[in-house]
Order: sequence, then C-alpha cells, then structure tokens
Amino acid sequence: MNIREVIEKSEEEYLSPYASHSRDSKGRDWPIREDTVRTDYMRDRDRILHCKTFRRLKDKTQVFLSPQGDHYRTRLTHTLEVSQISRTVAKALRLNEDLVEAIALGHDLGHTPFGHAGERTLNRLCPFGFRHYEQSLRVVEKLEKDGNGLNLTWETRDGILNHQMNTTPHTLEGKIVRICDKIAYIHHDMDDAQRAGIISEDDIPITLRMTLGYTTRDRLNTLVMDLIDSSQGKDDIVQSEPIHAAMMTFRKLMFADVYTNPVAKSEEVKVDRMLTEMYRYYNEHLELLKGEYRKMLDQGEPPERVVCDYISGMTDQYAIHKFREIYIPKSWDVF
Repeated sequence: MNIREVIEKSEEEYLSPYASHSRDSKGRDWPIREDTVRTDYMRDRDRILHCKTFRRLKDKTQVFLSPQGDHYRTRLTHTLEVSQISRTVAKALRLNEDLVEAIALGHDLGHTPFGHAGERTLNRLCPFGFRHYEQSLRVVEKLEKDGNGLNLTWETRDGILNHQMNTTPHTLEGKIVRICDKIAYIHHDMDDAQRAGIISEDDIPITLRMTLGYTTRDRLNTLVMDLIDSSQGKDDIVQSEPIHAAMMTFRKLMFADVYTNPVAKSEEVKVDRMLTEMYRYYNEHLELLKGEYRKMLDQGEPPERVVCDYISGMTDQYAIHKFREIYIPKSWDVF
C-alpha cells in the first residue's frame, strides 16, 4: 500500500461522516496519474501554491493602497490568514484540512490590482461584468499554465467560486472558507485600521465589545470558537445567532468607518482613472497584449474579456509601471 492509500484510509477512519474524502472526489476535467504520496486535494493545494498567480498576490492591495509601513496586510497575507483560520476550524470539526487549504489558497486568485477598487472599475467597464470570485475560477480553469488551467478537482473549484456570503458551497470545507474569509478580513482589517490611526477601540460600540471581545485578538478567538462550537456534529457550518449578528454589525461598522473612509480610500479615484485608461488603451491596441492573451483572442475569446484578464492579473506596481510606460513621456537626449 502506498502513502496516498494510507492517507485515504486514515481519512475514512478518522474524518467526520460529513467530511469530503479525497477518495470520493468528483474528479478533474481530465484525468491524471495518481500520486503515490499525495491525495487529490493535496495536489490541488500544491498546484495553487506553485502557480504564478498565487505569487503575484503578495503585491496586490488588501485594503490600504500603497501603505507606508511593512506590517499592513496584502492580498497574499490575507489569503494565508484565511487558510490558517480555516484549517483550525476544519481540524476541530474533523473535516478535510487539505481541501480547506486548497480552497482558501485559491479563493482570491482572481482579485485585481488595488483590491476592490480595481474590481469595481473593471466591473463597470467590462460588458460581461467582473467579479473576483468568478475570475478566481477562470484563473484556475483557463488562465494558468498557458491557457491549460490547473486542472483542479471539482470540490476545490466549487469552493473557490462560492466563497461569497450570497452563494453556497456544496461541501462543508467550502462553507468553512466562506465564513473564515469574513472572520479573517474583519479581524485583520480592523488591526490595520488601528495601526493607521483611522479607528480606535473606543470607536467600537461597547455592546459589540462585550459580545465579541475587547481586542482584535479576543474577537478573533470568539469568532473561531463560536464557529467550532456551533458546528460540532452538524451537517452544516454555522455560527450562533448572537455572534453572527454581532459579526455582521461589526462588518457594517468596518464599511462605514474603514472601507469607505476618505483616509483609506483617498487614492481610489486615481485607481479608477488609471485602470479606465488602460482598459480603453488595450482594447484599441490588442496587438500589445502578451502571447497567451493573443492566443485566447485567436480562439474566439471576446477582446473585452481578454483585456480584463490581462489587467486583473497585474500587481499594483506593474499596473503603475504599464500606465507610466503608456502615458508618461520618457526623458530623451537631443545630442
């Protein structure tokens, strides 16, 4: 018996009856040779971790555009925190940690440069719309590996697509990531906002602090432990009603005081103008797109979609570099 088979057997013996067992996966779009060490979900995780799109997350905005400081979160550190929190919950509930980790690492691959500001701009410009969770699925199915995609399992792709609160994943592992994504950003965005001096503990209503905790650390612990306690032995991932209500109220506070705060969002007008000009420019100069994007055009992909693919894959700094290259005059020597 090889190592993978040992792991699959241990899943059958140890995991919850509600868990997703890697042996029972619905599979991939095209079959691959079985690994002697890793299960299918472990291979999904590794494929995401080693892809180019994942590496670019380190230079994409989470909330604060071009923050002056080394300790503010980026889209990559957000992804890692979602993964860690989700794995903690999965382990406690005896669900499949490998599937949870794969979904968590892949859930934001489709995010644009400059965070949700960039997403709003592309959604406004593209006639097909632009939603980062759909783009994350497009990355793993189409854009990675020179148009071949990562060929992930159905369960991982389902979790990536359905990590929004208004959608429902088909696995408990996907449901864990969906909730832990919100727990993670509520926690770390408040931490970053306090570091930036945008908000303080005193700005949080006392009723919320009494329910969730008086520090960012305490609130994270409250939310995680409630999710574990409320989901034990259930064929669902749920929060208790008081904690869920408090979390959603806290989320509204974050939107009012942080996500739409003029200090945090003062540069977003510039982002919108920059990406708008780049979108129009590349639609008029499709020949300037890189080879893999021209290949998609030759295959019949709509130009507007391909331009969105190109721009959304940029890091913050690369987008600024390309804008300067296109629109800012270069110095030159007359002699």
